[in-house]
Amino acid sequence: MKIEKIEVFVIGPEDIHYTWTEDIPEFYQSNTLIRIFTDNDIVGEAGVWNGTYFEYDKYTAESLKHLLPLLIGKDPLDRDSIMYDIRPRVFPQPPGAQALIDNALWDIQGKYSNQPIYKLLGGKRDKVKSYASTVMYDSIDDYLKIIDDMKNQGFSAVKFHTWCIPKKDLELAKQARKAFPSMTFMLDVENNYDLESSIFMAKELDKLDFTWFEAPLPDYDFEGYKKITKSADIKIIPSGNWILDLQRFSEAINNKVWSSTRTDMTMMGGITNGKKAIELSKNSGLDCEIMCWGYTIVSAANLHLILSSENCTFYEQPLPYETFEFGMNDVLRTDINGYIHGPKKPGLGVEINWEKMKTKVINSFYIDKKKEAGQAHQ
Repeated sequence: MKIEKIEVFVIGPEDIHYTWTEDIPEFYQSNTLIRIFTDNDIVGEAGVWNGTYFEYDKYTAESLKHLLPLLIGKDPLDRDSIMYDIRPRVFPQPPGAQALIDNALWDIQGKYSNQPIYKLLGGKRDKVKSYASTVMYDSIDDYLKIIDDMKNQGFSAVKFHTWCIPKKDLELAKQARKAFPSMTFMLDVENNYDLESSIFMAKELDKLDFTWFEAPLPDYDFEGYKKITKSADIKIIPSGNWILDLQRFSEAINNKVWSSTRTDMTMMGGITNGKKAIELSKNSGLDCEIMCWGYTIVSAANLHLILSSENCTFYEQPLPYETFEFGMNDVLRTDINGYIHGPKKPGLGVEINWEKMKTKVINSFYIDKKKEAGQAHQ
């Protein structure tokens, strides 16, 4: 089997833009998609999510123009060799660009083997508990309504993206716990606290029986995180957005920086390295809480990682649903018992409705046997 052609599309489907903290603008959430065509009619597809201010990200797609010609004529089943050939050398490359390639090759492998990816990765479970992951809302009442709605839909866990102002965030935490004493709660503050506020909030959330406290500081502040982790029993985890290679990830584990790790396939450069990050965590006795924020095909890749592993405790269900389901024939929704189920179809297991998806293209190109970029047909 040989790779004959590759297409890349950047999709910007949002009608409403959201944010996750009071001090940053609304995000433009792009869905960068790749299609790898082979000479035996298997097409590998994958996507990555990017959040940017004021305009949709095109950087990830444009960086692929410098990598994709290397794939033409290669055997897509020889994934390790291909990923070695496109590894960063003289200059860094966006991990999302590498992730698109790696994940599309896994999709081809799964379709060729007629297996979902999580089974190829050794997964023994086909469902996992979900938590509803919110955007930022205007008031505590808005959050309480969302929690109630999620509970009625079957969720037993909710993670808050908030104003990232300690006093306001703590009041929300207290009101949520008072109104819903049996729910599982997490708080994500988007790297926005200082050390003193982080330690204070960790202790307060511990008293409120929150399951974890996420991203109080930038992920690379190892010394700060160690102090927070030692201050309270609540699970302290990073955002997962700052540590972009296995070497630095391993260093954090060895230095006992966090009480649980966090990453995803985009930040690690694909499913292959995402699985290695999970295994590094497991070998040190740590859970690895995988990010699943993003569009359906992005979340599906991370779900496969979760289902392939025993030390990932939750799937992150991004809200609102409809934002992330655009252009898909298959979607990922948590069931009435609070579980997300693995795709049954081979590969990534979620089918794209290309006719609808292409109505929201903001950038596109293809690479064929000439190894030159051309304008993709829309």
